[in-house]
Amino acid sequence: MASDQKKTGTVERRDFLKAVGLAGGAAAVAVPLAVTGAQAEESGEERVKPRYQETEHVKQFYALNRL
Repeated sequence: MASDQKKTGTVERRDFLKAVGLAGGAAAVAVPLAVTGAQAEESGEERVKPRYQETEHVKQFYALNRL
């Protein structure tokens, strides 16, 4: 009897660990699928506005870091 209970406990533990592993894998796959749908739309004003400007402090940063 004691050996039967020991085997049953081991099987239940294995089933639990399998279920946890599968649930974690499913969650890891589901998160990127849900995130990829969002895209920011750029207005016409944002497309033509000035972006990067090489100002004095940027030039100083490049000089100090040898870029």
